[in-house]
Formats: sequence, structure tokens, C-alpha cells
Amino acid sequence: MASSDAVVLVLGLVLASLYLFRDQLFSSSIKPKTTTPPVKEANGHGNPRDFVAKMVAGKKRLVIFYGSQTGTAEEYAIRIAKEAKSKFGLASLVCDPEEYDFDNLDQIPDDCAAIFVMATYGEGEPTDNAVQLMQNLSDESFEFSKGEHKLDGLKYVIFGLGNRTYEHYNVISKQVDEHLTKMGAARIGLRGEGDDDKSMEEDYLEWKDGMWDAFARVMNVEEGQGGDTADFAVSEIEDSLPAEKVYRGELSARALTRSKGIHDAKNPYAAPISVSRELFQNTHTRNCVHVELNIEGSGITYQHGDHVGVWPSNPDLEVERLLCALGLSEKRDTVIGIESLDPALAKVPFPVPTTYATVLRHYIDISAVAGRQILGVLAKFGPTPSAEAYLRNLNTHKEEYHVAVAEGCLKLGELLQLAAGDDIRATPTTANTTAWKIPFDIIVSSIPRLQPRFYSISSSPKLNPNSIHVTCVVLKYDSAGSQIPPRSIFGVGSNFLLNLKYAASGETPLISADTGSNGTLFPSYAIEGPRGAHHEGSIYKVPVHVRRSTFRLPTNPKSPIIMIGPGTGVAPFRGFVQERVALARRSIEKNGPDALNDWGNIYLFYGCRRSSEDFLYREEWPEYVSELQGKFTLRSAFSREPPYKPDGGKIYVQDLIWQDRTQVADAILNGKGYVYICGDAKNMAKSVEETLARILGEAKGGSAEVEGAAEMKQLKERSRLMLDVWS
Repeated sequence: MASSDAVVLVLGLVLASLYLFRDQLFSSSIKPKTTTPPVKEANGHGNPRDFVAKMVAGKKRLVIFYGSQTGTAEEYAIRIAKEAKSKFGLASLVCDPEEYDFDNLDQIPDDCAAIFVMATYGEGEPTDNAVQLMQNLSDESFEFSKGEHKLDGLKYVIFGLGNRTYEHYNVISKQVDEHLTKMGAARIGLRGEGDDDKSMEEDYLEWKDGMWDAFARVMNVEEGQGGDTADFAVSEIEDSLPAEKVYRGELSARALTRSKGIHDAKNPYAAPISVSRELFQNTHTRNCVHVELNIEGSGITYQHGDHVGVWPSNPDLEVERLLCALGLSEKRDTVIGIESLDPALAKVPFPVPTTYATVLRHYIDISAVAGRQILGVLAKFGPTPSAEAYLRNLNTHKEEYHVAVAEGCLKLGELLQLAAGDDIRATPTTANTTAWKIPFDIIVSSIPRLQPRFYSISSSPKLNPNSIHVTCVVLKYDSAGSQIPPRSIFGVGSNFLLNLKYAASGETPLISADTGSNGTLFPSYAIEGPRGAHHEGSIYKVPVHVRRSTFRLPTNPKSPIIMIGPGTGVAPFRGFVQERVALARRSIEKNGPDALNDWGNIYLFYGCRRSSEDFLYREEWPEYVSELQGKFTLRSAFSREPPYKPDGGKIYVQDLIWQDRTQVADAILNGKGYVYICGDAKNMAKSVEETLARILGEAKGGSAEVEGAAEMKQLKERSRLMLDVWS
């Protein structure tokens, strides 16, 4: 045999052996996981979705996950992180769970802990960014890094955010608690529950002290190890920057550069107003705005039942008030940079560089009622001993804070004026407003980001593919409290839309002068937008994005529909009816005039005060009745006009439902119909559900408490009873 042939033969035998025994020769001692796809390394720093590696690298002893839909849970997560740092000197990694994997949750070091701040969304659902986390915790087939669905030794804290008027109050935080306990984890302290219907702030304050006491014992740490370290460094930029590099209220880099891109919550679309009109009649004290937003060419799509987020700005008065109170009136246009001193704990919440005035107008919520906890931080900057004592007293006495601030609806600027002895009724100027030397980084750290206001879309894309309709009652009411005389309080989002409606239609404001709030007609806003970008000729624009909803019609038109929506609760049902009208037109065109014969009946129970004043879309409903060939029935309750109940009581939607109980029970029980409720959660929705339980209980030959409750539960479980309600 030639030597070359021998070499080839030996080489072949070696290669064959390597192939046959490849698993034994090259496998690692740990079987690779297949539940999580491989993730590309980021800039050589390992897996960017590995939170444990980031904790270890950054010497973080706490990891805080937040399930947040509107930003509130994220704010509380950051708040807990700040307190852990100031109390115990412990650093935290604050995580959006959507950005991380959870297969190594069982690898959190023994001297560390996990904190979950979980909001409950809709009817007992996790927030969008917490869906995967909930699936991993609840799925017993999901394996952590050690090959089991166990978290033995994990220490955790949990705080939930919810609304007690909903049936599934704080259910997500309860489920997280149950899943973790079942897997062997140990909770530190009590589970916290914040009620958005009452006072989330007070619920948090009552919970946190006991939790921190338990935390110190379990984690073997002592209070006093931290300090009042700043979260941000704010610097005034002396070198002149090109104007196009400075954010003046733009919400994204794409908005600043006016470049194209997907429009979502991180990059809202400035939608032109094509139609704006007043829906209320014969009244000068109340307003309901109908606005149609042109989305043609934006790439935005929506479905009936979705919500539109409107991004308002703060009113001129409150911007000027706080500029004066902070001594920044003369520096309003000074360009500033803001840098996070610990990006893992607190990211800069808005784009920079920007200006002082821009931050107060567009980026932080200075129109909200001042929180109690922040007052302790601000007190030490009081311009006088009495001002400092005033804030410290409110900070430490819950009852006094509730009467003076919560009931009085005092915003931060007003409270600083009041503490300093200034007249909050006077138009704020540097001459009549005492300046507080509060570092601006504390303002940025302490005041939440200005969030969008969400409204149920009142149109159907099948009839209005290029426009989104908004129906909004303008919020205005008198304050309570005893510290100062009552004054008018204006909702930020609704009055922002009212400003736009007046500007777009060229009308004169109809609200009478409000002598309780600086003599203004109603709060004015910089509706022209950053650099005038929201105003072109006679056209005004509104920054918006669409939030998906599960509030949907059944696909089969043969299913009966029962809709209950008094006031602006009728908004999504206008879209529902339009959706059915569009389907009816197509069906009739395709199948002839009898196409709707086997369709289910559609009932709308609507209520308002008076038929001549606030009957929304009254001119449209007869047209829909005609187009749906009698399959659509509108029942209206007018609470402040006859007929009244025999005892003189007012008639509401639940009374109409009871009057029609035979048809309602038949539609639900025999027709397998769907029920939708939209509007006030505390009173209306509760009363409607009680009435439905009574109707179904009697129809089943039993009671509301037993048979009725069972039917209601089954309807919700099968998504045949759906709610879109608010407090």
C-alpha cells in the first residue's frame, strides 16, 4: 500500500470516529436550554436579556420588575428603588420584563431579592409588557436554569396596582404572589395593594414602612446606610446648540427630525383635526367635544373598541406658576442637559437637551395633585422657616394633607405658593411669587412623566378608515377642602381638546369667566405645539397613538348584542353600531334586501340628563335603525326629565334594563348574546351588573345572589360580558 493511501485511510478512520462520538467528545456538562432562543451578544457585554448578569456586574442586590400599562407601576418601581438606596444604600436594577428572559430567575444570588410591582389591566389581565412573565410563572412546564420549575430560596417583595371598582381587583399581583410561593419563594412582608379608585399614594405609604422593616430583618441590612444622593445631574448648556438639536416638546427623535417611522406610544402621530364640534346643546356650563382626527398616510390602523391616547401639554397658567415658584422665570429658555447618575435605576424620562420651560410644559405632570411624600423632600428648601414647617406638617400628618391638598386639589406650584404665603389667585409673576431654591434634578426625579389621556374610539374603521373619532366630556368641577375657598379644577386632557376644538372651529369659548381661578375663561394651552409643528394655516394637529383593546363585537352577526353606555360611555358603541352598519351594507349588496333577517338584535341602553341638552349623537341613531332594518333598538333614559319613577326617583339605564328584562334574559340565555358595559365603574357599572344578576337569577328560577351570580361569572369567563369602565 502506498504511504499516501495509508494516510488517507487513517485520516478517514479518525474523522469517522469523531463523527460517531461527537456528543460525548464535545457536549458540555449542562444541557443547553431549548425554551429560549439564542440572543445575539450586545457590544461584547454578554446577553442583553440576562438580568442576573447585569445585577452581578453592577453590584445590584435588588432587581425590580414592573408590569405597567400607563407608566404608574414603573413610577412606583423607581420609587421603591430610590428608597432602597436612600435607606440602606442598596442599588437596584429596574427592569421592564418585556426586555428580559426569566429562565435564570432561580439564579438570583442568596443575598439579593426580587421586587415585583404589578398593575392589573382591564378585566384581570396582565399589562402588555408583563404577559410573557405571567406565562413563565404560571406554566409548570417552563424550566428555569436548574431544569425545574422551582424558585427555592428566592426572596421577593410585591406591590400591586389596581382599581377596587373592578371585579378582579389586583388579581395579577395576587397571582404572581401565589405562583412564587408555590415554587418555594419566600415573600418579604405583606403583599401591598394600591387602589387607584381611592388613593394609590396613601395605600403605598401605609404599606411601605412595614415592608421595609421586614426587608431589613430578612436582608440583614440597617437603615441609615444610604444618603440623599441625586438621581440626575442637570447642567445648563452655555455653548449655543443648533436649534434643531434642542427638544422643544417633541416626544421622540423622529418627531424632532421629522423623519418617517412607526407611530406608537414612543412616537405619537400629529393627527390633523378634520372635524370638531360641540355635542351638548342649550348649555353654557358644560362641554362635550367631538373631534375627528385624520390618520390618512400615517400607517396607523385601529379596530372598533380600541382606545386613542391623546398627548396633552400642561396649561399655560401652571407652567408660569411653577417657573416663578422655582425662580426660573428669567431662565425659561435656557438649554439644559440632564444625565442619569445611575441609568439602571433611573433613566432620563424625556428627551434632552431641552429647556426648563419645555420640561414643565410638555414632559412632567405638574397639573397633578402634589403627592404627600415629595413634600418632605421639598420642605428643606423652604424660603422661610414657616414655609418649611408648613410642608413638613402636611408630609407627616395624613389627615391634614387629605383636607388641604387632596380635597383642595392643590398642584405643586400652588402648594409652594401657599406655603410661602403667596396669593394663589393672583396671576403668577416674579414680583408676587416667592422663589424656592429647589434643585431642578429633584423636580425631575419627583414629578411623574406627563402621560397620554386615553379615550374610547367612537368610530368604526370600516366606515371611517382614515379618521379616528373622539368623544370627550370636558372635566371641570369645584375643589373642596378648607384651606382656601373653592375654585374651579380643570381636567388636563379634556380641556386641551377643548382648546383645540375652539381653535380648529374658530369659535369663541362659551364657558363663563371663572373668578375662582385667576379670572380666566378656561385654561389655555400652547396648542400650536413644539416650534408650531401642530398648526398649519387653519389646521391644528393632536399627538396621538392607538392602544389595542379586547373590547370587541362577536364575529357572527347572528349573536344578539346588549350595550349599556350612559354619557360618554356610548362612545365605543357608536363605533360598534357603525361596524354593524358597514357589514349590513355589504351583506345586503351581496345577498339582497333580506340578508339581515337572521341577524341577532342589537340593544343600546343609553342615559343622559336631558334629551334637549346632552343626548349624544341623537341625530345619528335613527339613521342606524333604518340601515339595520329594525335590528337595532335604542332605549334612552333621561334622568332629569319625565317620566320619573312612581316615588319620584330618577330613571337610569339599569331601570330600562329591568323594564326590558324578558328580552334581555332571552337574548343572553337563549340567544347566547353578548353584553358590553362602558362608563362609570363605581356607580353605573355596579348597578347594571346587579340588575343583570337579578334578571338572570329570576329567569333561571332562582336568586340574584346564587343563580344570577353564577350566570354572570360564566358570562365573564366566556368573554360574553365585557367592561370598559373608569372611575
